[in-house]
Amino acid sequence: MANNSIEVSESSGVRYLHFSVDWIQGAMRIQRPHALELAYTREMMAGLLMRAAPWPKNALLIGLGAGSLAKFIYHKLPDTRITVVEIDPQVEVIARLHFKLPDDPARLRIVIGDGAQYMLEDGKKFDAIFVDGFDKNGRAGVLDTLPFYQACRSRLTDKGLLSVNLLGLSRGFEASKERIATAFDGRSLIFPSCNSGNTIAFATDGAPISVTLDELTARAKAFNTQTGLNLTSTIPRLHACGVLVQDRLII
Repeated sequence: MANNSIEVSESSGVRYLHFSVDWIQGAMRIQRPHALELAYTREMMAGLLMRAAPWPKNALLIGLGAGSLAKFIYHKLPDTRITVVEIDPQVEVIARLHFKLPDDPARLRIVIGDGAQYMLEDGKKFDAIFVDGFDKNGRAGVLDTLPFYQACRSRLTDKGLLSVNLLGLSRGFEASKERIATAFDGRSLIFPSCNSGNTIAFATDGAPISVTLDELTARAKAFNTQTGLNLTSTIPRLHACGVLVQDRLII
């Protein structure tokens, strides 16, 4: 199935969204449509261990794709209201037709528009902002600039957290890290890259994040019970990459 440069394919029980033949933009296991199939989407959720529950009250997603993050939050965090900004209206149509995107405007609002422009025009603040927007060539464009990250900072609540999907194997990766660190005055960290080459950056403003290793482990267990997503394996990786200082995560 295809629509211009957007394609949908299936293999071994998994449905994929492509923006080009070689570029997988999203995936859904047909028997588990609300689960996070791709590793990097699961690792974007690791930020939910950094703040105490109940959190977040609201979330902003820049980039819809196959709707994986939106669906997971919608079904697994029922008290969270979600806003998604997607530049291509056809992506929303395909997400509804082929990837079981819920139709519930009261909790899941889809805004068709430019994500960077939305950050500048709308003043609402969010507990969690997830940035996962790329074009058909895998380029983030204006979504990977210092002004955009500064705009993200201005849209976070006091307990807000930004999660950004970066392509860790790309030539511009180090520059992306520096832009995020600059925008947030150094209050950022880079999660170790997963096998796909995606690397997740987290950044915050306002109330400090200071979580012990034991607290992270307890939160991961509770999150697994609540959502079925096991994030305990991410904690040793945080420790191994030197993000934890004296067994405490501090941002």
